[in-house]
Amino acid sequence: MRLFLAINLALDVRRDILDATMPLRDIAPELSWLDEPRLHLTLKFLGEQQPERLAAIESTITAVAARHRGLVMTLGGVGAFPNFRRARIVWMGVEQDPRLELLHHDVEVAYEALGFELEGRPFRPHLTLARAKHTLPEEQLRKLARAARRIDYRTECIVQSVDLMQSELLPAGAAYRQLVAAPLRSD
Repeated sequence: MRLFLAINLALDVRRDILDATMPLRDIAPELSWLDEPRLHLTLKFLGEQQPERLAAIESTITAVAARHRGLVMTLGGVGAFPNFRRARIVWMGVEQDPRLELLHHDVEVAYEALGFELEGRPFRPHLTLARAKHTLPEEQLRKLARAARRIDYRTECIVQSVDLMQSELLPAGAAYRQLVAAPLRSD
């Protein structure tokens, strides 16, 4: 089972993101753009796991989530990793928030105790919009960067759970299935 922990977005937010970023899709249709159901913020990629580990993985995220209150996540701004001159991933930004950072930290620590490797890079919350399988021509990348600067989209969404997701790799792309929605505290 290929697993990851995610913050999933409401349907209307995902649709609005797709609408707002349509000009980017028009400029670079050869990028692997994520469709609306797959837009999410990954908290931790767990990789291939044996089914017998599922109970411990589920109970760990349930326990971590129960220690954190729901939060408001602010989305907006479009960028690329490592940058638009060598874009491998096009993303929408997630505003740095101490509560989100703490949630991520606690996820990392809890899963390290289960034998998962700590993420070595700093937490840079984002929603992946597209992945590049091949390098795009320089002029196309410049057009993409200019169009990204013109995207005027910003929204807030309420985060009420951390979800354990299963990813199945299919010829048409990955299909995601929610296995557990671990609720954040409401108090």
